Amino acid sequence: MSRSGAEERGATIWLTGLPSAGKSTIAASAAWRIRASGRRVEVLDGDDMRRFLSGGLGFSRADRHTNVTRIGFVAELLASHGVLVLAPVIAPHAEAREAVRRHHEASGTPYLEVHVATPVEVCAGRDVKGLYAKQAAGELTGLSGVDDAYELPADPDMRIEAHRQSVDESVRALLDLLKGKGIA
Repeated sequence: MSRSGAEERGATIWLTGLPSAGKSTIAASAAWRIRASGRRVEVLDGDDMRRFLSGGLGFSRADRHTNVTRIGFVAELLASHGVLVLAPVIAPHAEAREAVRRHHEASGTPYLEVHVATPVEVCAGRDVKGLYAKQAAGELTGLSGVDDAYELPADPDMRIEAHRQSVDESVRALLDLLKGKGIA
């Protein structure tokens, strides 16, 4: 419920992009601002969701698809109850992202896809979790966008070039998108 007591409509905002693109940083900052306005919001971070919701899965294409659709199910469930859900999840395959979109559409729950379009070279330079270094050292295989596929979103609702603007500018652009779509 909003401060006025009217039921708020939830939505899922899926932030997809390479590892270290800035998805989680943008989502956390946006969530903080949205909460400050009195709105219910949840962040379904891909790393946390994999650990707690999909702990037994590996990184095969099928396991990644299962992980993404599980997160999408939880996101839609929360959104259908009036929560604004931010899902910063790599989701490297278009087919899995489309399955999440279709599930939302079938239930009438708003869904937006935001591509955090940071180039792999910039992500590797950031290397927040050390994944690119491990991959380069031969200690890790299957890194999305390096030695495993990352399928670029063909027609996202927004592209954020997080390497060309500050976190604050990225969050403002995201919040403007939500306002323009009547979501926030």
